[in-house]
Amino acid sequence: MSAPRTHYLHHRIECAPLGWDSVAKTIAANAAAVKAAGGLLYGIWRSQIGQPRDTLNAITVWDEDGLAGISFMELLNATDRVRAHDATLMRPTLRPLDETPPRRQGNFAFRWFETPRQNWREFLELCEQAWPGFEASYDSQVVGLWKVEDASEPQVVRSLLMTRRPDLAMWERSKIPQGAEETAVREKLSRRYDLCTSTHVYTTTLLTAEDREDKERWT
Repeated sequence: MSAPRTHYLHHRIECAPLGWDSVAKTIAANAAAVKAAGGLLYGIWRSQIGQPRDTLNAITVWDEDGLAGISFMELLNATDRVRAHDATLMRPTLRPLDETPPRRQGNFAFRWFETPRQNWREFLELCEQAWPGFEASYDSQVVGLWKVEDASEPQVVRSLLMTRRPDLAMWERSKIPQGAEETAVREKLSRRYDLCTSTHVYTTTLLTAEDREDKERWT
């Protein structure tokens, strides 16, 4: 049995006006080529709130090989209507436990954090404590928390948290606790925010979902 792949790449892809759909379809159609190169297309997301309409987010998974993801970036370079793209190397922390891609449609929030290194352990502990209650209260799932591999600022840990909620209404609902249990969860999450020097979030829907296509006009 081969070892699990541990290199995740987050790709931000800027498309020509109204080009996001054709670019996403080209990427999805080349999932087999990504696999043949030793990788996995983990998912493609389109903008809902907080990013330009024609920005896509994609995540790929690769082996330890230093060439990880180059073939995917070459694919993007050759894809018509891709204007620019960049990649961020990440490693999973508490989740995901394996490389099984998310498959259910919903509201996917990408939240980026910058946390002083001395606060990182407490940050992880608060996540681990809060997630079970968060998931039970809001019919939601924590897809992953990835640590960015970036040596440029050794005193800061950058990370990406991805959560899935059934819809945008639940995203808003999860910010307003009701009852003691939800309040306890929110207190832990609020403490986590207080440990950070910076955080920002945008929401998306999953173009590679297997259960339902999102046809709404979000932007």
